[in-house]
Amino acid sequence: MNKIKSKKATIGVFTLAMINVAAVLSLKNFPALAEYDFSLVFYLSLASLVFFIPSALVSAELASGWPQAGGVYLWVKEAFGPKIGFIAIFMQWVENLPWYPAAFAFVASAIAFIFEPSLAQNKIFVVILIWVCIWGSTFLNFKGMKLSAFLSSSGVISGTIVPGIIIIVLGVLYVTLGKPVSVDFSVNALIPDFSNLNQIMLLAGMLMSIAGMEMSAVHIRDVNNPKKNYPKAIFIATVIIIVLSVVASLSIAIVIPDRDLSLSAGVMQAFQDFFKVFNIQWATPIMCFLLAYGVFTMAVTWMVGPSKGLLEVAKEGYLPRTWQKRNKKNMPVGILYVQAFFSTLLAIAVLFMPSVSSAFWLMSALAAQLYLIMYLFMFAAAIKLRYSKADVKRDYKIPGGKIGMWIVAGIAWLASFFVIIFGFIPPESIRNEGTGSIIGYIAFLIIGVTVFLLIPIIFFKVSKNKPSWKNIKENNS
Repeated sequence: MNKIKSKKATIGVFTLAMINVAAVLSLKNFPALAEYDFSLVFYLSLASLVFFIPSALVSAELASGWPQAGGVYLWVKEAFGPKIGFIAIFMQWVENLPWYPAAFAFVASAIAFIFEPSLAQNKIFVVILIWVCIWGSTFLNFKGMKLSAFLSSSGVISGTIVPGIIIIVLGVLYVTLGKPVSVDFSVNALIPDFSNLNQIMLLAGMLMSIAGMEMSAVHIRDVNNPKKNYPKAIFIATVIIIVLSVVASLSIAIVIPDRDLSLSAGVMQAFQDFFKVFNIQWATPIMCFLLAYGVFTMAVTWMVGPSKGLLEVAKEGYLPRTWQKRNKKNMPVGILYVQAFFSTLLAIAVLFMPSVSSAFWLMSALAAQLYLIMYLFMFAAAIKLRYSKADVKRDYKIPGGKIGMWIVAGIAWLASFFVIIFGFIPPESIRNEGTGSIIGYIAFLIIGVTVFLLIPIIFFKVSKNKPSWKNIKENNS
């Protein structure tokens, strides 16, 4: 049924754990986490239990049962048919369109801090840098996976791990020296105020900061003893991601009060303030360059992953021939051009928001809504396949039989649905900017989600009358 030629397992527990860390952990998310102050320990632990770990375990079972190319599209297609599978993979792909402007806004802010920090709030400067990054990263992906892999590995080390360790060390030294901190470390501050609407709706940003574990599930067949070692790797990765996220985010929070924290430039603000305290301001431009390189290379890597998943849909005839175009490096150049074009258009929204920080949150919120819709389909598919495809061999299965699957996938589905609903509520920073900003924020999200949901439905319907879209031979350029 899904007979795959067996090969020797090559990935151990530690390697798989590091793959997960690289796929999920990013310093650009830390300012959003820092807004939680000490309660982020509670929220991050809760988000891991109800979403982070379940998403990894569910995708591991699905990938071990259906390891063929297609990923989320194949899994959901097997459960609910090609139309729903198309919508699911389209959500995984399209969520990146607003995510790229958000990621590159961080890059623009980091570059601004190298030369003139005030440029980080200059919307024209930020938009131009976003455009340059979008098209620069797109053309780099045309060069093939070898370059993309190099950029990914070098970016994770120099732009995430090294700065992450440094900011943690600086934070510890800052507290040790008795400097004034902006965080309440009391027990009362650990438990969030659930009557505070702002605290609850920030969960959307929390879940997005630890999303992406399904990307590593494609390696399940390369893992030694996956039934035993995959959960171990997930546990190790979870501990590393939570600890680094908590400590690094608190390091930012202790030196920058919430009211002064920029969501797009908060990491650079923290390094700048720390370096002033320790009288090593000369290190600020160096660190900002590393941060910019790290996030830029992360975006380069993410550009091609979902694009290849969507390519499988295109090859089945559900998208126009231009979307199926590949170059001599077998890179999906047609899809890469499309996503670069629409990301460029979405970046213009920065010019109409009150600040770069609010635009950063707006783009991140839209990306979160779209991504979580994909997760709804994925978790539902996992439950359905336990019944409809019970005979399919899975190298890894969530323990507890059908009840175990209902608990794990069911809780994650409810968490995703809950966060989607509350994700439409503007954060306090945008509510403080006035009624116009509130209406604009909600309208942008509603229109964005509606349009991006309709696109795959329209394509699927049109494809029935477009036999020329199907069975297209390799189209090299």
